[in-house]
Amino acid sequence: MTRDAAVQTGAAEQDFLASIVLGEGLPEEVERLLHAAALSYDQDDVAHKYLMEARALAPTHPATLIGLYRFYFYKGRLRECLGVAESCLTRAAIDNSLPLDWRQVTAQDAAFGDYDAIAPRFFMFSLKGYAYLSMRLGDFEESAAAIDKLLELDPADKIGAKVLLGVLERRGLEDVD
Repeated sequence: MTRDAAVQTGAAEQDFLASIVLGEGLPEEVERLLHAAALSYDQDDVAHKYLMEARALAPTHPATLIGLYRFYFYKGRLRECLGVAESCLTRAAIDNSLPLDWRQVTAQDAAFGDYDAIAPRFFMFSLKGYAYLSMRLGDFEESAAAIDKLLELDPADKIGAKVLLGVLERRGLEDVD
């Protein structure tokens, strides 16, 4: 799978998660702000202002985190995106009663094998985003550790960590067709 396909897969995963969590416990004003941010996406300052207002009102709600993550990701602001991925990991750890350090999470800590369990999936998608961003930012050891943790938690690889592992292993190699 190419890097572009991996990015598209990640975007589809974030879209799925956003659609699942947007309605649960999200204040109406925050939903309005997120919608306004989406409508003003082409105006970076305006969209970012709406997203920050939404986060101020619902700082730990997955919808505000996902909205900000997607904004930074698609604007190429990867360092800021990584910070949001870390916030997503913290939120997901709390929601799943997991250790706050993802390195200490074990497969027995949550229903990671149940692909329909939304809270554990949000944790794994957040860790996958963290691994990808770490790789893109050149922290290959951190990325590899996060990918290894994903494969430990999800040995059937329903989350698609092996795609990232393949990209990591091929870094620096030219595509040969």
